[in-house]
Amino acid sequence: MTAGEIVAEAEDQWQGEESSISTMTMKIIRPTWERTIEMKSWIKGRDFALTLITAPASEKGQTFLKRYNDMWHWMPSIGRLIKLPPSMMSQGWMGSDYTNDDILKESSMVTDYHHELLGEEKVNGTLCYKIGMEPKEDAAVVWGRVIRWISKKHFNPLKSEYYDEDGELVRTEIMSDVEEMDNRMVPTHIEVIPAGEKGRKTVLELDRIQFNRDIRDGFFSQQNMKRVR
Repeated sequence: MTAGEIVAEAEDQWQGEESSISTMTMKIIRPTWERTIEMKSWIKGRDFALTLITAPASEKGQTFLKRYNDMWHWMPSIGRLIKLPPSMMSQGWMGSDYTNDDILKESSMVTDYHHELLGEEKVNGTLCYKIGMEPKEDAAVVWGRVIRWISKKHFNPLKSEYYDEDGELVRTEIMSDVEEMDNRMVPTHIEVIPAGEKGRKTVLELDRIQFNRDIRDGFFSQQNMKRVR
């Protein structure tokens, strides 16, 4: 397999070849406080993504939508629908160490980057392909370089390092606790750790995921942002 084929296989393994529906719990950890967010996400291919906040009560009902190249944020507490410009893709999502781009899947690790197989290394005892990714010249991406370790057995991304345009490490993502969900093996525990910021990280627990369910394109609409549950 080429490096590009390995990355594509890992994306399909994690997001589904056609679609995925998942429920997750995110804990944002800071030196002096912690905050927990519960959410449900629907993803269909490259063009559609919808995320619903289900807890805490103060933010319940907020939704984030990606439809082709357009992105919106619905805030029911003030009855306002906000269109998110591309410049906001690198900003933190809900105050976490994830970016808006991570949640809304605006850029693609498969199509927006050049891929190079750098060798094989073990991550927590699991043998992985080590893949270097450099953005294509015309790609609107957040990162200047990504290095990803993808397990040879199940094609799970077990570790990723994200660098800025100057080659400085911005954050590290560690994925672990591989379990069977909907007849495939996937990591259920993810930690995103920003570089050089002690006591700060975001932990994501995958509670449930279903792959390749039939989701209509019309599900991903501004009208449905306001009523999805």
